[in-house]
Amino acid sequence: MKSIRIIIVSTLLLAASGCGAQTDADKTQDSAYTAARAQMVQEQIQRRGIEDERVLAALGKVERHRFVLPKYQKYAYIDDPLPIDAGQTISQPYIVALMTELLQLAGDEKVLEIGTGSGYQAAILGELVEEVYTIEIIDTLGVKASRLLRKLGYDNIEVRIGDGYRGWPDQAPFDAIIITAAPPKVPQPLLDQLADGGRMVVPVGKLSQDLMLIEREGETFNQTKIAPVRFVPMTGEAQK
Repeated sequence: MKSIRIIIVSTLLLAASGCGAQTDADKTQDSAYTAARAQMVQEQIQRRGIEDERVLAALGKVERHRFVLPKYQKYAYIDDPLPIDAGQTISQPYIVALMTELLQLAGDEKVLEIGTGSGYQAAILGELVEEVYTIEIIDTLGVKASRLLRKLGYDNIEVRIGDGYRGWPDQAPFDAIIITAAPPKVPQPLLDQLADGGRMVVPVGKLSQDLMLIEREGETFNQTKIAPVRFVPMTGEAQK
């Protein structure tokens, strides 16, 4: 079924590029992306158990095709990770939805993201909370994501280029922390910056990784294993 959806979206986009005035083609292309995004949310996210209506709405609104390389835009709404610059990837939509839902965001939180990448996860968070602080260790990715997020109007997202291992101390504590690259173990500075009652979602491990939910209660950090996953490794000080 996945290959069928790719063909449908690709056909619509090709039709859009070859008929009518450019503005008409743009409208047709936008309509095709909108339909593909709605199909993605319904078939790949909602049907697999994601129930948070705000998360579903954010996935339905944020235009994932803007966050991938041009040659992969026709595949933007299939449920797969896709290559981005610097040998990195944009996570599959279901994993983005799952990690976001696990944070149980109400709308008034301050959230820290480690691993900005393309900026897609940050944009999803930007739809859901008041403040997003996101750190990217690869400068070219950080600059590109920052420019795109500003262009799309996300003035509640701040991007910093640097090693996310030590977090963002001058903005701590954070109500929620999400890490989109896998450290061998959870960095202690990030645990320290999680607010009491806060939640952290992080893939942990080297060759074998598990998505973990960490909930802070005072000085106790309760950990729950959610699912096996595969993320790019967290680099920088996390590897020392």
